[in-house]
Amino acid sequence: MATASGQVTQDQQALRPADETIAEDAQALSAQLKAMRERLFPPASQKTLRSFTSGEAARLVGVSDGYLRQLSLAGEGPQPVVGAAGRRYYSLADIDALRHYLAEQALAKGNISKARTYVKWRDQSLGEHLQVISVTNFKGGSGKTTSAVHLAQYLAMTGHRVLAVDLDPQASLSALFGYQPELDLVGNDTIYGAIRYDEEARPLSQIIRKTYFHNLDLVPGNLELQEFEHVTPRALAERKSGDAHSLFFTRVQAALQSVADDYDVVVIDCPPQLGYLTLSALCASTSVIVTVHPQMLDVASMSQFLFMTSDLLGVVREAGGTLNFDFLRYLITRFEPNDGPQAQIVGFLRSLFGERVLTSPMVKSTAISDAGLTKQTLYEVGRENFSRGTYDRAIESLEAVNSEIEQLVHSAWGRKE
Repeated sequence: MATASGQVTQDQQALRPADETIAEDAQALSAQLKAMRERLFPPASQKTLRSFTSGEAARLVGVSDGYLRQLSLAGEGPQPVVGAAGRRYYSLADIDALRHYLAEQALAKGNISKARTYVKWRDQSLGEHLQVISVTNFKGGSGKTTSAVHLAQYLAMTGHRVLAVDLDPQASLSALFGYQPELDLVGNDTIYGAIRYDEEARPLSQIIRKTYFHNLDLVPGNLELQEFEHVTPRALAERKSGDAHSLFFTRVQAALQSVADDYDVVVIDCPPQLGYLTLSALCASTSVIVTVHPQMLDVASMSQFLFMTSDLLGVVREAGGTLNFDFLRYLITRFEPNDGPQAQIVGFLRSLFGERVLTSPMVKSTAISDAGLTKQTLYEVGRENFSRGTYDRAIESLEAVNSEIEQLVHSAWGRKE
């Protein structure tokens, strides 16, 4: 019975169909998330990226702050915005323009190797292939999405052209880039639109969205990705002999190859399960990062993940799939250096896998967690928002991990650094 105010009593709530209750909760939560976005990112309810100090810009470009000041005073190259007390600020697009300006100066002097340290785009004439990195683990809470988004942003900030692909129906990566899937996306707005089996498929180039990060584009995700898991078994059952087009594990690879000329690196955030989407991503990948939280239950889960992945990829290979990774690395995430049991597990993994465990772990940090409260990454928030020690430790950990992966990418291209 309803109360005088029209509210539903607990007894009535218990009698209602579960789908109605869940639908109401989903609507209420979605409305609150929309209101939060409008409050955090006015006036257009869209995320923007902060400006960078001259010191940060100099570090990203690879020159001294004094040299940037000289360029600014001489009116050479892109000019910064000068704020209070003469502080100079650069946008990420300005920083990229600086790289190109300095590369042109180096080329004018015949210093090709120096120019390549500024502009890191891959050179297809030298056989530098598109690097597709899948970040994966089928256990939730391993730091997979956090690792993927910080890697994609780091590579863009260091001068690479990056495409981030959200392959997870939960769309956490998309949320970090400011998208609310149920409001901002309609049908065929995810990679499913490019890999579906029917006539409604469309080119991936029409699905890709620009982000507020210069040189970083996004293929967003939402619940429609789950359709690929549902329709693929039927497509396999109806497949005609010799019809390579209907093979599920070729479709993500084909979609990415259609836009390969525009990017240096693709970072794929895989779903936390070993289904057709994850297998398709692995078959499209040139490299794989497996995130590992150093707890025994997580390590045991990873063992099952590796067994299943090996078996399924073996089936794919027998069906004609090619699986040649430039590198496979295990990334220790949410690591607490003072936790003895965690340190023991990390040592155990290093003794088993050797160099396949990345040297640098992703340290657990309140700075990353706090940034996530406003759907931001550590690269998006300024140092002034945290205590210096907390921020510096977190950013140092991120930089160490991501620069190690960057070096692996460059090594796969045959570059010597």
